[in-house]
Amino acid sequence: QVLLEESGGGLVQAGGSLRVSCEASGSIFAINAMGWFRQAPGKERELVARDSGGTAIYADSVKGRFTISRDNAKNSVSLQMDSLKPEDTAVYYCHAFIIPRMGSTQASYWGLGTRVDVSS
Repeated sequence: QVLLEESGGGLVQAGGSLRVSCEASGSIFAINAMGWFRQAPGKERELVARDSGGTAIYADSVKGRFTISRDNAKNSVSLQMDSLKPEDTAVYYCHAFIIPRMGSTQASYWGLGTRVDVSS
């Protein structure tokens, strides 16, 4: 079993910064990618940022403001969010493509989410 546990998030004023982090634990042979999605009220879940083998991709809406970083030794990923805007308000979900055991195929795993609220 694989678990993704998020931390961080909270309430911040527009223009401020927050950092969310996620650590994967359990049966892990390899992690192919880790990243963050978000879901705002009434909207679909969307990709925010992903690190795959050291290559990072970002949603256009967060480019230049958010930075994703991975610590492979700790099976963790963090998202530094700067210059936050009210439209960044959402539940942020950690996501990973993980190979749980040698010889198995990769599977998709999700954290439970952490809330980020940006006030205007």
